[in-house]
Amino acid sequence: MAKHRLEQPGRGAKVAKGAVIAGSIAVGSLAASAGSAFAAPAPAPMPNNTIDFPALGKALLAPHAKPAAKKQAPAPAKVAIPNVGTFNVPGLNQNQVPAQFRPGQRIAPLLRQDTGVRVLATAESKIGSPYVYGSAGPNAFDCSGLVYYSYKQAGKTIPRDSYGQLGGGRAVAYKDAKPGDVLIFNGGSHAGIYAGNGMFVHSSTEGVPVRKAPVKEWALTGVRRY
Repeated sequence: MAKHRLEQPGRGAKVAKGAVIAGSIAVGSLAASAGSAFAAPAPAPMPNNTIDFPALGKALLAPHAKPAAKKQAPAPAKVAIPNVGTFNVPGLNQNQVPAQFRPGQRIAPLLRQDTGVRVLATAESKIGSPYVYGSAGPNAFDCSGLVYYSYKQAGKTIPRDSYGQLGGGRAVAYKDAKPGDVLIFNGGSHAGIYAGNGMFVHSSTEGVPVRKAPVKEWALTGVRRY
């Protein structure tokens, strides 16, 4: 009996150990099943795409390919500033440079034309002003006084009387006359400013205000350009 009682605890221990092992296996199976239900999905395979970095990617992925020919930038335009110098201006086409600023361009005629425009504009602004003998503006004029005043406002000083105006400047044929040129009539006794299209601006006589008139109505003596 004593031997039998002593062996009972050993047998119970074996049974308990077996139960623990069986339970562990069962719990592990359940955990594995539960884990498979909540496990994160397997990562998707990386796409087999090619990233082409500008210039660098082409050099790495296609080492034998010839690079595209680089477009040559247009030559810079040359701009000449009078009394300053000539400059190269990138990004500007030579045809976009105004004629008076192109190298080698004679700009004196262009500047003169601007003067003529200012002279005419001044004379036209005085249309309606009274004729007063011996007056040269700003509110009343005789014939040569209007011419003298208009040129003075454009920055040029010319002879004050009509005979002096006939002798100054340079002679121009009437067919080549430009707005702002001085027209002399009646042998030198009358002067006006050419307005173009066969018309001129003048201050003619007492009682007649400054106005435009056809050139052909007067005896033209000459055309002078200042």
